[in-house]
Amino acid sequence: MSDCLFCKIADKTIPAKLVYEDDRALAFRDLNPQAPTHVLIVPRKHIPSLNELTDADAALVGHLHVVARQVAHDEGIAADGYRVLFNTGKLAGQTVFHIHLHLIGGRALGWPPG
Repeated sequence: MSDCLFCKIADKTIPAKLVYEDDRALAFRDLNPQAPTHVLIVPRKHIPSLNELTDADAALVGHLHVVARQVAHDEGIAADGYRVLFNTGKLAGQTVFHIHLHLIGGRALGWPPG
């Protein structure tokens, strides 16, 4: 999608601090980190929100979680723990309407969030 921020990052029209990249997804540092490690994991396929997922997207969403595990390991936060989450819709805090998995760690995380 031509006006999507994350699509522009994926096609390298807009720079980002990449920490992972493959043919299905990429991961980059959040510009407004909420923890010492805050990485966004984004599929290359444009999907506005979880509400638009189809059964055909199941493997892709699973892959995003596998990427999260790899990035957590690479960032050195896997052993101590980390959080992964999708925000879906405005009330949940979704501000870019291209699904993205937040990987957050490097400090104690409270519950409930928000």
